[in-house]
Amino acid sequence: MKVRTILVAVAAAPLVACNASSASRDAAPRGAAAESRDVQVVPATEDRLVRAITVTGTLAAEEQVTLSMKVTGRLQDLYVDLGSRVTRGQVLARLAPTDFNLRESQSEAALQQARARLGLPVYGDDDRIDPEKTGLVRSAQALLLEAQLTRARIAQFVERGISPKAALDSADASLGVAESRYQDAIEEVRNRQAILEQRRTELELARQAVRDSSLTSPLDGMVRERHVTEGQYLAAGSPVVTVVRVHPLRLRVSVPERDAQAVRVNQVVQVTVEGDTASYPGRVARVSPAIDEASRTLMIEAEVPNPTGLLRPGSFANASIVSADSDRVVIVPTSALVTFAGVDRVLSVKDGKVVEKRVTVGRRDGERLEIVSGLVAGEPVIALPGNLVEGTPVRTAGGSAPASAVPAR
Repeated sequence: MKVRTILVAVAAAPLVACNASSASRDAAPRGAAAESRDVQVVPATEDRLVRAITVTGTLAAEEQVTLSMKVTGRLQDLYVDLGSRVTRGQVLARLAPTDFNLRESQSEAALQQARARLGLPVYGDDDRIDPEKTGLVRSAQALLLEAQLTRARIAQFVERGISPKAALDSADASLGVAESRYQDAIEEVRNRQAILEQRRTELELARQAVRDSSLTSPLDGMVRERHVTEGQYLAAGSPVVTVVRVHPLRLRVSVPERDAQAVRVNQVVQVTVEGDTASYPGRVARVSPAIDEASRTLMIEAEVPNPTGLLRPGSFANASIVSADSDRVVIVPTSALVTFAGVDRVLSVKDGKVVEKRVTVGRRDGERLEIVSGLVAGEPVIALPGNLVEGTPVRTAGGSAPASAVPAR
């Protein structure tokens, strides 16, 4: 009985082993299918990609000026401070006006006096006058006429023998004196006219000093620095505030010699600054006529509009100069590129498995990447490959935009 039981057990062992092996083979496909990973697939597209030159530079103010007083005086009012926004013609500071107003009144009184000496109305702007109509010339002219008549009368008396020859000589001398006085009167009137013009100029200078006692902004901008405080005595030429024009800004960049031929005036420039994700458009405004021999670069200046004042002069900036549109090229999302050991690849899907494709990449344009070779338009690529490798089984969910891509899990 014991021998028979052992034989039955030994005979049944191969059958159990066969059933276990068969069960494991049946379970293997089901386990492999469970390990497939979900990926988002997008097709490679064909589109135009702009040719751009990427450079770095510094944003500078289009204009910057340090404003000073033209006259001497005590600063009475200062209406702006650091960061204040100013407009062209706005009054920024003012000196105490007392001294300037007194000088203006003094000059005005001197002008009135000069007009009165010429017989003109005290108040008025017309300084023209005929010297022959002035009292001084008319008086001299009357004396000259009297001397002429006296000389003519005595000459008749001398001819008739009524008066001696000495009387005629005396009349000639009196006539000469009268002519000299008449000439002096005309010259005196001309001198008074010159004095009147001088008084008029002095009055204008006094009025200009009154205007210069107020400091106005010559441009639209913002106050970069304040140099004085209220109550301070300022000499002529003392700096008061520094105003900088912030719209537009000037971007100065150096373009490598190899790209210099592609730069033209009025080309579009896209500018970004540290700490700001926004891109600010501008245009190439000026191009240097020569290449710097030391650095082998071409200096250019671009104008960047800044109406809101978000960009600040002196900021470090990255610029992309759009030189031209390229031919149609193959484009994939930048997230689809996998780089390892210096080799660029994109992952595709074929027969439910990942396939690697070696590619040569070109230019980047934001989230778009140019594929020079290794891929043709229409081929599917995995938008977010993650850690996928060739041969990994995947399940695809097609899409048209990388923004909706689902990373591999």
